[in-house]
Amino acid sequence: MANDQPTGKAAPDDADVGFLERTFKEQQAPLTRYAARLLGDADRARDVVQDVFLRLMRQDHAEVAGHAVEWLFTVCRHRALDLLRKEGRMKRFEEGEMERVTAPEARPGHAIEVAETQASVLELIGQLTPQQQEVVRLKFQNGFSYKEISRITDLSVTNVGFIIHTAVARLRTAMAAQRP
Repeated sequence: MANDQPTGKAAPDDADVGFLERTFKEQQAPLTRYAARLLGDADRARDVVQDVFLRLMRQDHAEVAGHAVEWLFTVCRHRALDLLRKEGRMKRFEEGEMERVTAPEARPGHAIEVAETQASVLELIGQLTPQQQEVVRLKFQNGFSYKEISRITDLSVTNVGFIIHTAVARLRTAMAAQRP
């Protein structure tokens, strides 16, 4: 008789199923945005995120307990970079494409001024180096600590701090230059 479960692993219990559902609900949109930014393609990003969650389902819950979000972003990054290496090319987002990669829920009530400021900041972030963009987004968009970013990107904590510092300084200078 065939066994659908991996050898040595019992069927997931209710706690594991709840953990998986909760983690998917909370992290699917941020992971998709992160992967889309790395890959430059929302469809490929969704495929990568699906693969990441399949890997999480096969992972022993105890092995990722306490650092599941960091684990997800690390696996997502590695999977996206593997895909880019296979394809041998890197495509950047075209103007306006990033706005299409959003969470499934609507975000009503944004004032025009806030939207314009956000668009301006996103445009300025887009002018940073790819490494600065990735680290800044992990820090400010996803809320990771320097240590977590270090583990996700394989950079030293000191290097992460330096990259964020120089990127923020560059953004401040650019924003000040835009003000009338």
